[in-house]
Amino acid sequence: MTTFLIPSLALMNTSDSHPLDGSVGTQTIHIDSLRGMVSIQDNNVLSDWNGIMDYKNALLAAKLFSKMACVLAKMDLAVFPSLNDIAQALGKQASGHYPPTRGLTYTILPSRVKNLAQYGVPVKDLCRGVPTYFAQQQKEGTALEMDPDSCSELQFLSFMGLSICGEIPGL
Repeated sequence: MTTFLIPSLALMNTSDSHPLDGSVGTQTIHIDSLRGMVSIQDNNVLSDWNGIMDYKNALLAAKLFSKMACVLAKMDLAVFPSLNDIAQALGKQASGHYPPTRGLTYTILPSRVKNLAQYGVPVKDLCRGVPTYFAQQQKEGTALEMDPDSCSELQFLSFMGLSICGEIPGL
């Protein structure tokens, strides 16, 4: 009897670090397909941030070092790249083969998140020690009303851009 072990995305842990186009710094991405999570560490001088994309709960958590705050937002899974897309992009030297998604804009809401534990240990650990707020995705065309100086621009790989806009209350 012969048994073949075939690697599957469901059991795959992938991690990669690479320079971002047009930036000074690197982005380290770790995929935990079993848990449906992607963690990002971006040390770009212009947009230093860490994040988690929790696909099982459709939750994006981003720690914005420039604002010294964390932001939680619902992920639109129809727009975000799939775990498979991310794994394929990490497997290629040039991830520019993937069509860019439209940039998404989120607005920070004024109320603070009181109980981070309900979002799981990875989010709780990411946001520990800084105030955490919810953010809401803006519909296309309404982002023009935002003050561009209040926005943090986040780049994920080479095919997704996010803007998180708004003032952090109390800062």
